[in-house]
Formats: sequence, C-alpha cells, structure tokens
Amino acid sequence: MNSIHEGRGFGRGMSQRVALITGSGKRIGAATASLLLSEGWFVFLHVRNSLDEAQTILQDFHDKHGVSPAAEILQADLNSDEEISSLIDTVLRHEIVEKNGGLHALVHNASIYNSTDFEEVSLETLRLNNRIHIEVPFLLTQGLLPLLKSAQGCVIGMVDTSVGRAWKGLSHYTASKAGLRQLMINLAGDLAPEVRVNCVGPGAIVAAEWESEHFESVLQSVPLGRAGDVEDVAKAVQFLLDSPYLSGQIINVDGGWSIAP
Repeated sequence: MNSIHEGRGFGRGMSQRVALITGSGKRIGAATASLLLSEGWFVFLHVRNSLDEAQTILQDFHDKHGVSPAAEILQADLNSDEEISSLIDTVLRHEIVEKNGGLHALVHNASIYNSTDFEEVSLETLRLNNRIHIEVPFLLTQGLLPLLKSAQGCVIGMVDTSVGRAWKGLSHYTASKAGLRQLMINLAGDLAPEVRVNCVGPGAIVAAEWESEHFESVLQSVPLGRAGDVEDVAKAVQFLLDSPYLSGQIINVDGGWSIAP
C-alpha cells in the first residue's frame, strides 16, 4: 500500500473531524471527498488505480481555496488481504487520528459494477463482488472500530436503490449490494451506542460506459424525470454524518425511483 501525503493546510491548528472514504478517486467518492474537504474535514482518500484523479481533487481544492487540503491519499488493492491490513494499520497509527480523537467517518464507497448474463457469471466475478461489497466493509469496520468508537463516529455503506428489484445481468452485483445493506443494518445494532451506521442508496446518477441505453430507459420511470448528480449523493452522506440521532437508516438518492410503480 502506498501513502501520498498532501498536507494539512485547511483548518491548520484546529480540531478536525477525520474521514476515510474508499474508492474516492472518481464519481461519487470524489464528490464526497471534495465536499468534506470543503467543510474542513481531514480526509483519507483511498484509491486503487485512480491516483491521478485523486491528486486532481486535491489540486482543485488548492486552486479554489489557496491552501493545501487536509488530506492524504492511500493507495491499496482491496482484493489483497495484505494491502487491507496495511491500510488499516496506516490509519490506526496515523498522527491525525490521535490528534483528533479517532475516526469520525468511514464511508464504504468502493464498488465494481459490470453487467454479465447469469449463465456467464464466473465464480471469480461472484467472489470479487462479494469481496468488495461485503468482505471489505466488514474487515475495515472491524479493524478500525477502536478509532470509530473513540470518536463516536459514523459508518456509511454506499448501497444501491436497485436492491429488491430484478435486473437482468446484474444478479452478482445486486446480491452483493443487498449483502452490504444488511451488514450495515446489523452493525447499526451491534455497534450502538458508540458508533452510528447508515446507508445511502444512489439511483440513476452517472451512467457507466456500457449502460447508456439502459440508463436512459431507467430515467423514463424516475418521478423527477432526470438523472441525479454526484453532489446530490455527497450531500446525503454529509447529512448523515451531521445528524447524531440518525442510525440504521437508508437514504435513497434516486429522484423517487424506489417508490415508482
């Protein structure tokens, strides 16, 4: 695992809330990291391959605010037990968590999303989806629990509005996201009262390259009649982090799609 230190210029000398966001180089993760940075958080931006994109987030922050962001990029392959252990150890031992009383937010945003006909789903694909969407959130939450308890922090699982619906070619994906959703609900009970746990369920936000036609068809059934923005999801995360009496909740950011006939 590689750690790229970027600075603590924004909010220097002040007590800060500290967050770890997995998969924070692009899309929803990037928007969430940018929002929390703008609110004065110290953010660990986890990436696997999106190192350039993460550095761009920090450069954009510097260009806008004139100071370096309070952030550090952590590069790790979440499919590697060794690199997960290294990621956990890096955060546990980091001076910023000791200085600020622990880890205030753990956002399980890392995800994989590909369509494959059921007959062609390999065991490797099934296991990788379960690994990223269930095992990794379990392991990270477990490993970082002392810091979360110390800060009375909040864990957020990025689930999916499509859970509970039948979607052709996505059985491996929706099943694993349903597992993440249930894990988060269970942990909301297991970790109370020290740690809160919630979920955000994005709907039609940003189309993957392979699903443009399907994405447009989904928009036809969205009551608000349009796609959402990644910033909409980031604001839902921020709301949950700032709401100390909310736990065990799922906020669907989907323009009403989850209640559409």
